[in-house]
Amino acid sequence: MLSRVANSIYWLGRYLERAENYARFIDVNFNLMQDLPVGLKEQWRPLVAATGDLHIYESKSQDYTSEEVLYFLGFDENNPNSMFSAVRNARENARIIRENLSKETWEKTNELYHFMQAGQKKKVWKKDDPREFFSLIKNQILLIYGLADSSVARVEGWYFSRLGQYLERADKTSRILDVKYHILLPNQDQVGSPLDFLHWMALLKSVTAFNTYRRVYGNIDPSSVVEFLTLNKYFPRSIYFCIREAEKCLHKISGSDAEGYKNSAEKAIGSLKSKLEYADVEEIIDYGLHEYLDDLQIKINGISDKIDSNFFTIRDNFAQHSTPQ
Repeated sequence: MLSRVANSIYWLGRYLERAENYARFIDVNFNLMQDLPVGLKEQWRPLVAATGDLHIYESKSQDYTSEEVLYFLGFDENNPNSMFSAVRNARENARIIRENLSKETWEKTNELYHFMQAGQKKKVWKKDDPREFFSLIKNQILLIYGLADSSVARVEGWYFSRLGQYLERADKTSRILDVKYHILLPNQDQVGSPLDFLHWMALLKSVTAFNTYRRVYGNIDPSSVVEFLTLNKYFPRSIYFCIREAEKCLHKISGSDAEGYKNSAEKAIGSLKSKLEYADVEEIIDYGLHEYLDDLQIKINGISDKIDSNFFTIRDNFAQHSTPQ
């Protein structure tokens, strides 16, 4: 496969996953606002922090109103990681490699872009309750995933797309967990309170994990939530699961033995997978969850850089691919 084609497929997967995660985070945060006690300050700043773009936002504004945050995360074309930017870049990548996609995948990706454009023109972020719009975005992207899953041959292109999707998902799960545990960490007298419970519940719902978590653990306990979202081997949005599946994709692409590696990207992701596989949640918390997750994010960004240097020797000029720092 041509490196420029592989590059576009990989970033198509990442951009769609990024937009879908943003839509979910926003939807869940709106629901959380309905349950918070009257008079409690709306917590939109942590949502911006979860995306890794706090410095960009604060260079433009110091206010964290729902309207300003929704515009920045959803529709700001000058924010390289906004939903609009992600969907626009996904569509452009899809357009360039249109002959490598199924007809349905291209059509739905194109429809998604025009739907985002319509939302921008209608200034959806100014509505009292824009949750329906973001829910439709999320469902549209899930539809694209479903079409690809049932119609794309399991060859190189498929694995590059899944590789991008899983790396982006691992990054976003780590960020939203870090925000709850580091920025939203309550005072000691609030630990175990109904408010604390609401935040942990919102965290689980933001990664579609609430019902599955309750079936596995029952009561909501912070260390159990950390273990579930970081180390669980079966939940498809846990960090370990995503890294393990991304490693499988890399092995399929390079044709290397599952026990070894052929390039620096496989070596780096194998090292990270082993670290997670044999980790213990108590050791993670004793080490410092924020520090642990920060190190994970650095390693995921490093893996992305190594994938780029090993497989994508030709860079397209149409868009600047960006990874949150």
